[in-house]
Amino acid sequence: MKLSREEVLHIARLARVGVTDDDVARMSEQLSNILENFEILGEVDTTDLPPTAQSIALQNVLREDEVTASLPPEDVLANAPRREEDFFKVNAVLEE
Repeated sequence: MKLSREEVLHIARLARVGVTDDDVARMSEQLSNILENFEILGEVDTTDLPPTAQSIALQNVLREDEVTASLPPEDVLANAPRREEDFFKVNAVLEE
C-alpha cells in the first residue's frame, strides 16, 4: 500500500509533527513499507491459535519484605534545596 504525499502530511498533522519535503518523501516510503508488512502478516492463517496478549509466559520476580532501618532525616534532607524542620518544602500545586 503506497501512501500519498497528502496522507503523510495528514498523519504528520495528526501527530503534531513538523515535516520538510525531504521528510515527507522518506516517511512515505517508510510508512508504506510498514503497511505492506502488516498486509503480509494479515495473510498468515491464525485460525487455530488462541488469542494472546503475550507470546511468552510472564512471571513476577518478587522478594521477601524485610524491615530495615530508615535513613536519619538529616541525611535525607542534606541536599534538599528547601526544607522546613524535618520535611521537604515545595511550592503549592493545588489551589486552596
